[in-house]
Amino acid sequence: MAYKKALKTLKILLPLALGVFLMWYWLGGMTPQERIDLWNTIKNADPIWIILSFIFSILSHMSRAYRWKFMLEPMGYEPKFGNSLAAVMTGYFANTFVLRSGEVLRAVSIQRTDKIPFEKAFGTVVSERIADLVMLLFIMITAVILQSTALIDLFKEKANPISSIISLAILLIIGIVGLRILKKSSHPFIVKVREFGLGVLEGVKSILSMKKNAAFIFHTLFIWAMYIAMFWIVTLTVPGLQGISTGITLAAFVVGAFAMSATNAGMGAYPIAMVTVFSFFGYNEADGNAFGSIIWGTQTIFNILIGGICALYVFVIRRR
Repeated sequence: MAYKKALKTLKILLPLALGVFLMWYWLGGMTPQERIDLWNTIKNADPIWIILSFIFSILSHMSRAYRWKFMLEPMGYEPKFGNSLAAVMTGYFANTFVLRSGEVLRAVSIQRTDKIPFEKAFGTVVSERIADLVMLLFIMITAVILQSTALIDLFKEKANPISSIISLAILLIIGIVGLRILKKSSHPFIVKVREFGLGVLEGVKSILSMKKNAAFIFHTLFIWAMYIAMFWIVTLTVPGLQGISTGITLAAFVVGAFAMSATNAGMGAYPIAMVTVFSFFGYNEADGNAFGSIIWGTQTIFNILIGGICALYVFVIRRR
């Protein structure tokens, strides 16, 4: 029991510690003058572009909340739009502090507000992630086509294909053995896990039984269009990045998306990733530092403020 608690604590603390270390490494690698220049660039950023970035972000969250309704309807649930949006924002708020906890808390939130079973709500969130992964892969392919030579060289430089293949093979073997145990075991705990998994599977299958498939696809495209627009418009706040090509924008967007999942809300990892990718394409490190700081800082503050208000609404105000 103590071992499980310690492991759970480590899962929470290690990504946070990594993020803090990367922030220290990133800022510590700058000279005093570079830090002053970075701060001046942030202060002089045109607020119009930042406001538009917030608007695009809000629209993507609203669209995600509305799209979620399409996935819950086949199971007989129709959550209120406001509750769905509050759950989505609560999830972003949670991810800022505990890595990958947002999906769980989002399902808990909608369970509290609209009495939707947790495992079914969580299953639809998993379905969403599948759809989002498909979109990210599509954007990645587009970026590779537009910046094929440079982007492939970048991933070759940063990735180790042999270790990746070995890791995938080990995970595949573990997954096969685990599924066999889960399917045949009659142990009470395994039975509960199997029942939970079946509930999740029902949620995942909801994407296939939706009556509004066209609307779901539209909102999926719209969400990611808003993400890219939110990302691109922040480049206008950095003089050195104005006029950046579509291919480089998409390449940086993809690298940033992976960096966001490395630490809590991309703490430390996101700015470093932006410096790396923009430097690779020939831009000054100062431009990458400024861009990474502005987009990561503004979006993190936004998620904490708005997500915190939504979490307060779900778990405190409604309860009273």
